[in-house]
Amino acid sequence: MNAGERHAMLSPSELARLTGVSTDTLRHYERKRVLGTPARSRSGYRRYPHEAVARVGLVRRALTIGFTLDELAGVLSERDRGGAPCRSVRTLVADRLAELETRLRDLTELRDELRVLLREWDQRLARIPAGVQARLLDLLADRPAVDRAVARQRRTAGSADPRRRSLIRRR
Repeated sequence: MNAGERHAMLSPSELARLTGVSTDTLRHYERKRVLGTPARSRSGYRRYPHEAVARVGLVRRALTIGFTLDELAGVLSERDRGGAPCRSVRTLVADRLAELETRLRDLTELRDELRVLLREWDQRLARIPAGVQARLLDLLADRPAVDRAVARQRRTAGSADPRRRSLIRRR
């Protein structure tokens, strides 16, 4: 790397400052293959091209709308090789929207249940003398909406949607 290139390049701390992420995040993005491996200075320090600012911004926006780093790595890899992953991207976002719509319905149902629950708990507490256990948490066992939320958590815990995994594998 010559002197002119050195000045045109960004250090990890400069790139982090410009993009609002930490240098640890930059290294994580490199490991996950959403940010290219940076050039090295003669003394071994990482140096990023200015284009990395846009790339990190793209990664952050994609994460915000629900892409995983693995999904994004596949999409960006295909794009960087000259491919057109646009239909896969559209499918991933459509799936994310459907998941979000479901989650919003679930959250609305849970919110409504919690409002009812708090009214009932307030009535119960009004009847029980101070210092006596009301066992409020034990009453959660008789709440169908809470039971449904627990069941949804069990179904989604630790497993990505199989449709999303298959899209990643196809890349």
